[in-house]
Amino acid sequence: MSLFQRISTFLRSPKGQQLVARGRRELAKPENQRKLKGLAAKLSHRR
Repeated sequence: MSLFQRISTFLRSPKGQQLVARGRRELAKPENQRKLKGLAAKLSHRR
């Protein structure tokens, strides 16, 4: 089984669904969105 298949299987499992839901809740928070935008800006300036 490839890595991609294993990840897909995990994400369909109940524990994977909980992890996805938690990630979405965290991404909805304004302070986390600011952090991600800052990180994306840093990474884009490196290139």
